[in-house]
Amino acid sequence: MNATTIAQTVAQTEVDAVTTSRYTILDREKPALRHLVKRWESLLALLLLAVFVAGGVTLPHFLDPYNLLDGTANFSEKALIALPMALLIICREIDISVAGTLALSSVAMGLAHQAGAPAGSLLFVALGTGLVCGWLNGFLVTRFMLPSIVVTIGTFSLYRGLGSVVLGDKAFTNYPQLMADWGQGVFFGMVPRSFVILLGFALLFALVLHWTSTGRRIYAIGNNPDAARFSGIAVDRYRLGLFMLTGAMAGLAAFLLTGRIDSTRPNIATGWELEIITMVILGGVSISGGAGTIGGVMLAVLTMGAVTYGLALANVPGIYMTIVVGVLLLATIALSRLLRGKPTRH
Repeated sequence: MNATTIAQTVAQTEVDAVTTSRYTILDREKPALRHLVKRWESLLALLLLAVFVAGGVTLPHFLDPYNLLDGTANFSEKALIALPMALLIICREIDISVAGTLALSSVAMGLAHQAGAPAGSLLFVALGTGLVCGWLNGFLVTRFMLPSIVVTIGTFSLYRGLGSVVLGDKAFTNYPQLMADWGQGVFFGMVPRSFVILLGFALLFALVLHWTSTGRRIYAIGNNPDAARFSGIAVDRYRLGLFMLTGAMAGLAAFLLTGRIDSTRPNIATGWELEIITMVILGGVSISGGAGTIGGVMLAVLTMGAVTYGLALANVPGIYMTIVVGVLLLATIALSRLLRGKPTRH
């Protein structure tokens, strides 16, 4: 047997070995149905579907399109703040002061309106106030290495207190029609403008978080801030920027909410910070950072909105709505943990 024949025989043997291998190594595991079911977003989608089925069966007007769309106005402003809050929590930070920022932004608009500021400038007053509040939060956290939960609990009291001192026992009312047009207005005769704005920002946040290098850096910071810093990511700059973004979105929510209720009251947005954080955590964003999706947050927003909308149609008092939302959060977390399997200790 000559050298050429031997080489051909060896080559054929290698080909046969490859084609008859017992194992196939894939670059990426094929998605299985059980993995899809265990995804947090899948659980929320099923829960949302269950809420709609239960509401449609038990409440005669639950599935009325006009009622459903009108109900979105009750959570759109909160959800606008939940979007940047999700990014903050992914980065292992949190902002408890968002409701206080919203209140102070609304007070700033009231003062500007009384001073004769043009109607079109009030949005920029609210955004500017929110940016300043967010900058102060981020500056204290990044400059002095203070825990964000402690800082923002303090600034929450500061912002809410400043607004209450300015307002006293009165309220700002009679805002320009422009604010009512955006806070109470609708598109196509039935879709609230605030809900359309929410959908637009949700798409924008999803694109940034899931399809850009900025989003990858946010996840990297949340997974390991020290490693992210050593890899060249400006961790403190990102954190400061996210606090400012959260403040600006709280200012936008203040513009829409104030226009919707046509007033600035001392108790505006009271308790919103807990509802907003609940939306984010229910949406699957890990409180320890590094994990979460905008899609999950939006599913949680819609689920909570559908539950509270159904309870309102059933004339259930507001205090019971709070209890149901808390039970819903705990049940969803427990179900997700059961489906994922019992965690092992190392």
